[in-house]
Amino acid sequence: MQPDMNRLPCIAVGIDDGYAYTKVVLPDGRLIATPSRAHIGQSKVSWIRQAEQLIFEYETDGTVYSVGDVEATPTRFEGYACSGLNRAIVQHALQCADLEGALIKAVSGLPVSSFYRNGGGHRDAAINAKRENLLVPVHPRNGAMTAEITDHDVLPEALAAWYDHVIAEEEGIARLDQDRVAKPIAVVDIGGRTTDTVVVRDQGILHSSSGSCDIGLLDIKQSLSDALEARFDLQALNDRLVARALETQAIRLFGRDYDVSQEVLAAKHELVERLHGEMRRQLGSAVELDCVLFVGGGATVLGEYICDWFPNRLIAHQPAFANARGMLKFLQHVCGEEREL
Repeated sequence: MQPDMNRLPCIAVGIDDGYAYTKVVLPDGRLIATPSRAHIGQSKVSWIRQAEQLIFEYETDGTVYSVGDVEATPTRFEGYACSGLNRAIVQHALQCADLEGALIKAVSGLPVSSFYRNGGGHRDAAINAKRENLLVPVHPRNGAMTAEITDHDVLPEALAAWYDHVIAEEEGIARLDQDRVAKPIAVVDIGGRTTDTVVVRDQGILHSSSGSCDIGLLDIKQSLSDALEARFDLQALNDRLVARALETQAIRLFGRDYDVSQEVLAAKHELVERLHGEMRRQLGSAVELDCVLFVGGGATVLGEYICDWFPNRLIAHQPAFANARGMLKFLQHVCGEEREL
């Protein structure tokens, strides 16, 4: 069932459709995060009480996807950003944001190295493919109306968080913080699959110090899974079980609870060491930068570990939503103006 386009205004939405979580930011200030968890095919689950439903089905381009508390198809593949899996997960996030039947103008993102070539030129084919992907209709199979994306722009991740940093909003009025704009800054976005870095000086992106590396929070989950399988002599642990163990530092196997805090700590330390080395390689001591701004879900999870990496480090407010906030600010206050990314 489709909304009546003559009756509904378009709603501006920032969508950070990450490999681990999909974050949505709305003009009324609401922040919504849903796990990027789905698989192809029907859920094959009937719910005794609909209020307790944890898995939702969506259809797009002739394929059915189940989204929610499922044994998920991994999102860590190169084409995820332009896939039906991605579309279904984004639609679910929009439904969770109470946008059923809404018409949406959206901005989402791509990793820095997927958006830019090494010399700074745009990867137009990748950007256009990403832009077109979320315009393909996705239909909830429970009878709910589609949240329809009618217009879609794409930003480099991390640069989106720079927009969040330099555009201040007070009582509904936006202003450019000229002091922040004038100062050189590195934005480090620790995500699920990748960590993206953008260095901005004089409103120019320094590509020699910017880029993406394949290090992210999903590496912690993989390391933890390997450690738990070795400790308990198991094969192919359920992804949901590993995610819960990472969150609670405990795992329940064969009706018994086990403390796995040491395995969780070791998995985090392994990621921290790899990521710290990559940041030092990319930014050096950051002595010429006014600040190194950490954003993304990793800035929350690893905050205690990264606090002493750089003396001028700053962790964004609600860092997991910094990209999505910047995407919304870009859409509201920058789109329509002549600009270069």
